Amino acid sequence: MAVVKPFKAVRPAKDRADKVVALPYDVMNRKEAVQMAAGNPCSFLHISRAEIDLPEMKDPYDKSVYEKAKQNIEENLDSGVFIEEERPALYIYRQQMNGRHQTGIVGCVSIDDYENNIIKKHEFTRVEKEIDRINHFDVCNANTEPVVLTYRDNLKIRTLIEGYIQGREPEYDFVSRDGVGHTLWVIDDNDLIKSLCGLFDQVPDFYIADGHHRSASACKVGELRREQHPDYTGEEEFNFFMAVIFPDKDLRIYDYNRVVKDLAGYTKEAFLQKIAEAGFTVTDEGSMPYRPDAIHEFSMYLEGHWYKLVCEERIIPDDLIGALDVSILQQNLLAPILKIEDPRIDQRIDFVGGIRGLKELERRATLDMKVAFAVYPVSMEELMNIADHGEIMPPKSTWFEPKIGSGLFMHRL
Repeated sequence: MAVVKPFKAVRPAKDRADKVVALPYDVMNRKEAVQMAAGNPCSFLHISRAEIDLPEMKDPYDKSVYEKAKQNIEENLDSGVFIEEERPALYIYRQQMNGRHQTGIVGCVSIDDYENNIIKKHEFTRVEKEIDRINHFDVCNANTEPVVLTYRDNLKIRTLIEGYIQGREPEYDFVSRDGVGHTLWVIDDNDLIKSLCGLFDQVPDFYIADGHHRSASACKVGELRREQHPDYTGEEEFNFFMAVIFPDKDLRIYDYNRVVKDLAGYTKEAFLQKIAEAGFTVTDEGSMPYRPDAIHEFSMYLEGHWYKLVCEERIIPDDLIGALDVSILQQNLLAPILKIEDPRIDQRIDFVGGIRGLKELERRATLDMKVAFAVYPVSMEELMNIADHGEIMPPKSTWFEPKIGSGLFMHRL
């Protein structure tokens, strides 16, 4: 069963939270991070992307980057930008975006649960990205950003959370520059903490929604500390890593769309014919943006026109992974027609989160690409079903919004 425990968060002082909060480290490049943090010495990007405080270097993973992040944490603690909780607590974290909200618990989960697959995965990780966060967590001696976990909705947990926040003033309550609302309540009631941890102990599984690299890296740092401390008891903080845990009904997965640089030598007419031959019914929808409204349906933007692509039954496999729309698109169009054999490394393809809208696909297909594809989003139930069966989704299958506000909590190891 799933272990959840309270911890002494390092977090912003109440009047600094809106200045500290930032987008996660991996959704921007260095140039964008510099622009986002400009004029704001409190921005968490000075920790999560500490290279912005150093001269531009060939190796963004140089040890000096992680040492700078550690230095910035300590300076923020000394100056009062950050505080450290006096005793272990859990936190209720609510985000609001576009008229909907998601409410979860911030706590620590067990590296043993990760390794024993009680915390289930649905993506592969890349070694270089793991090493980056391993070094970051290890040098900073902290999990600096949480993982996003989910579980099948539990009425008892939801009732306890909703009951606690009724009539209680939150610690933080603000809207960040991207329009997302962030509200945080501190749970320092030991009886409630015990009750919540007991209820989570009855939850059979957690699922990683967002943060596969952070999870893997946090666990490897924990294992490293175990090697350094062979007399460990299992209760030390390095045996746990920080997570925001949302019920599945609160989370929304957006589409994760594709743009491709060229038509692999085909003319527009020949390309459309090849798509039809590959097993898609093609309908010209005109110049107005068209969004797929069901599984096994795609939209495509090419030379000023939107097209509706519907899969014929003959190309829909009966296995969990093969039947995903991103798999169907890859196996029947991107690979055989556009010659995108490995989308993880091919430089002719790029990926666009659905939160950016269809107009962004039009813009990219006009500016630096040739053709764009929009897919119908994966459901939470599909994600959990795939993880339950030990399967791995294709790369770039899911895009979660809103993103967790970085900097609102850290976990010391």
